[in-house]
Parts: sequence; C-alpha cells; structure tokens
Amino acid sequence: MSGMLGRLRALDREIRVVIVGAGAMGRGLFYQCCRTPGIRCVGIADIEIERAQACPAMMGCSSGVAGTAAEVREALDRGVVAVCQDGMLLAEFEGADVLIEASNCIGPAARYAVTALEHRKHLVLMNSEIDLIFGPCLAELAHRSGVVYTSCDGDQHGVLKHLIDELTLWGFDLVMAGNMKGFLDRYANPTSIIPEADKRRLGYKMCTAYTDGTKLCIEMAILANALGLATPVPGMHGPRVAHVREVFDLLDIEALWRRHGPFVDYVLGAQPDGGVFTIGRCEHPYQRDMMAYYKMGKGPLYLFYRPYHLCHVEAMECVAEAALDGRSLLEPTAGFRTNVFAYAKRDLRAGEKLDGIGGYTCYGMIDGCGAGGSHPGLPICLAEDVALTRDVRKDEPILMDGVAHDPSRYEFDLFGRALRASSWA
Repeated sequence: MSGMLGRLRALDREIRVVIVGAGAMGRGLFYQCCRTPGIRCVGIADIEIERAQACPAMMGCSSGVAGTAAEVREALDRGVVAVCQDGMLLAEFEGADVLIEASNCIGPAARYAVTALEHRKHLVLMNSEIDLIFGPCLAELAHRSGVVYTSCDGDQHGVLKHLIDELTLWGFDLVMAGNMKGFLDRYANPTSIIPEADKRRLGYKMCTAYTDGTKLCIEMAILANALGLATPVPGMHGPRVAHVREVFDLLDIEALWRRHGPFVDYVLGAQPDGGVFTIGRCEHPYQRDMMAYYKMGKGPLYLFYRPYHLCHVEAMECVAEAALDGRSLLEPTAGFRTNVFAYAKRDLRAGEKLDGIGGYTCYGMIDGCGAGGSHPGLPICLAEDVALTRDVRKDEPILMDGVAHDPSRYEFDLFGRALRASSWA
C-alpha cells in the first residue's frame, strides 16, 4: 500500500470519482475519497437528494445541485461537488474516471453500470446484487470498452481475495474460503428487524438481507464465480462455532475438498467477530515442520484468518488500481459457477407478488449452477415485483417457471445476456 500511496501523492491530476448511492456505503466512500491523496469525488447521486447533499456537507466540501449534464460539467469547472438526483448524469459524465455504484437497487443500478462502461469509465461495484446477477455481462462489456470492472475492496469477498492471493503466493493450495457470520435468521423481515436496523442506522430491507443470510450468500457467490469455487450444498453448511478454529471439528474439510475441489462456506457465531478466513493445504514435510514451528498446526490443512473487514475504509486501493493499472480485484472469470436463488420465508399463494431481497416473502441461498449458469431456481436478485403462478410452501425453492415475468424487462433481459456471456471466460 505504501507504493500505491506514493504513486497517488505524485499524480499530476487526481483520479476523478463519481458515486451513485449516498446511503451507509456511499457516505463512507465519499468520506474516503476526501481522505485519500490523489482521489477526488466530483459527483454524488441519490434518489433522495438530501442524502447526497449531506455527504459533501459532512466533509466541508462545496457542492451544487446539478440537474443537467451541463450543470455537472459546470460544477467540475468550478471545483465543487455535483449533487444529482439522477445517477445517469454521473454515469454519462465524460469528466469522471471511475464510477462507484453503491446503491441498493438492481434495475436502475444496472443501467448506471452499463452506461458508465459504455462511456469508458472504470466501474467499481459496492452493489453486490448487480455484481452477482449481471457480472459476466458487465465484465464482457468492460473488456470490450477497454476499461476495468471490479468488485469493491473492503467487503468480505474482496478481503477474501487478498487472503487467497497471499496463501497462493506462499505456495499453499486453496481448500476453502470462509465467511464469519455472527447471527442468522432466515425469516427476518423489515418489521422484525426495526430495533436492530435503527441501532445500526441501516435501512430495514438492507438489514434484513444481512440477517436472513441473503447478503452472505451473494458475497460468497461472487467469490466463487471469480475463482471457480464450488458450494457443496445449497446455502452452505454454516456450522455454529465459538471460534473459527473449531471449523475443523465440525466440517470434514478434507472430504469436502476431495469431493468438490476448493469451496466456499461460512461459520456462524464465530469469534473473532466480523472476519473472514481461508484454509490452505501444503503436503511438503519441510514446510509442515516449519508451520508447526510457527505454531500453525501439524497440517496439511492450515487456517488463515483476518479478524475484520472494513468496507469503505479499504475501498480506495481497488479504485486506484483500476484507474492507474487497469487491474480488477475481482470479476466473474468462471462465469455463473454459482448463483443465489429465492426460497419462501412463509407459505406463499399463487398470485402473490414477491418483494425481493430483504423483504417479507423470500430469502436467498447459494447453489451450484450447471453449464452456462443453468438452474431451475429464480435468482433472488430478480425476485422483486414478479407474481407467483403456484403455491410455494415455507422454505421451498421458488422456481423460475413458477413466476410470471416479462423476459423483455430490463433486469431479465440483462440477466439473459449475462448467461450468454458466462462462457466469455
């Protein structure tokens, strides 16, 4: 990082960033842009424009509301932050180098992402939903446009990529990539979650998606699709442990690895809280002796963990690497190796409309896909504003052919393009 810091300080012109989404993540990203040498946020957008205005105000930055492309350009020329309600103005803005998508919507966010790539901006996704469901299409478009598309650093999948790169550099074979989750309630909903969401200053649907396991599954599916990892069972195993070191006692790691190859999973209730971990393998007797000397165990399986991930705090390095080096931290080079599919939170009746991620009707679980991403399930990222055509019992999967949907609707059409691009790697 010191090398990158030096490069950023030496830049003749700052990397110009625009951010779509001024919620919890967008606000943090704006803060970090202001604190990182060589990076400057020149525009921020949110459908609730007061939230966008609050970001430059928080940092003491001058800003101006921009409702047209000319006004966005004028804000840049005046050296103030352009504050927009329409994210498309920033996606199209030729004066920006990088767009960070940090909203929690799907359809509109996908349009911003596609437009940014078509306008030859590097795309950094803090929006894990569109990262997963449209990833292969976005990656193909980025490569065609000569720019970078990458998952954002700081979230679990980004931090795990660093751990995996390290153990690979050290000569270990990856066996498992793991997440540590403190609490899980598949049936949480935007009403039951209110006290916890208010305490954490999170939106109710967002906090529900964290609690019901959907976000966990999305993050691990993104990693699996980037590195070609398997998920041994739908939803992963997720054994409850007091400390992450107990994972060896509760999962037969060796057998799972031999059967499936490198895989993703998680542990529940683990200390250290909020971290991620990997398991690597080394058979060589010299290295095993040395690892025992370093108090890492007898092997051949070794646990490496990091007790934190810091979301926006860690995000700027991948922004800089995209802009300066054309490097992507994480993109779906294995296509749809996995996806996250919708399951009923309660008994649902034919005719009911699903309310998507973090809602009252369904939660998401990761599962492996067949060739070209084939799977009968309805992806959770498409499970909003579609009506069931048959009853579904609680905890049963919701199938694609069990919902009425318009295949020409933007999200479904783009998903079809992503499936076709899944062989791009």
